Amino acid sequence: MVIQSNMSPKAIVEVWENTVDIFNKHKVPLTEGILETLVEADLLATLLKELNTIVGSSTATCVEGG
Repeated sequence: MVIQSNMSPKAIVEVWENTVDIFNKHKVPLTEGILETLVEADLLATLLKELNTIVGSSTATCVEGG
């Protein structure tokens, strides 16, 4: 599964505990709000890349719908 902008930091950390440091680094609160509304657009791409790197996911390892 790829971490996406429509996911909440709280849900992401519940599934992948090792992502908490990245959220802390970028000062993103661990709330139920979705990333695309919590994070500025210029940071969002970087944040998603870092999160997916740490959990070992990428669009190359995942297919849509699965």
